[in-house]
Amino acid sequence: MAALQSLPFSSPASHCPRRTRFFLGMAAGAVHQSRQSSFCGQPLHVRHSSCVTRRSSRIPTLSIMMVKPTIQFIQGTDEQTIPDVKLTKSRDGTNGMAIFSFDQPSVFDSSSEVGDITGFYMIDEEGVLQSVDVSAKFINGKPSRIEAKYVMRTPREWDRFMRFMERYSNQNGLQFVKK
Repeated sequence: MAALQSLPFSSPASHCPRRTRFFLGMAAGAVHQSRQSSFCGQPLHVRHSSCVTRRSSRIPTLSIMMVKPTIQFIQGTDEQTIPDVKLTKSRDGTNGMAIFSFDQPSVFDSSSEVGDITGFYMIDEEGVLQSVDVSAKFINGKPSRIEAKYVMRTPREWDRFMRFMERYSNQNGLQFVKK
């Protein structure tokens, strides 16, 4: 299940002295408020920083949130099985493809209760990467494997995918092996 965490902003500007300091055009502060939200059924406590200024005007503050990188086939239901991932990239580096293979994925256990597989979603703090190129393999009439393909058509999409994979692999203990 995905979890959100608030990271402390540990900069000298975040200690909120008597006057507000500006860091790259934004004010940083240290007085915290708590708000509640809902993410995949889990309560979320978000801390917003604010600092009292001379004129008591509100200044937008920087808030950094981290989302556990996860893969989903049904939105809102995280896949627990760690995939085997194969990457290909064109010689000129303009496009590429990632093929994810899941043996006995957990989505087969929950799909009858939660709903149908609607796509392939890779979720992290930058947002969602998605594909509808998902196929299931059956053995003796029972689902045993899912294969999902994610196509990257530009160097920017490739870089974004690699950032997701770096976060996902760090979270799940995956290692890159060049063949």
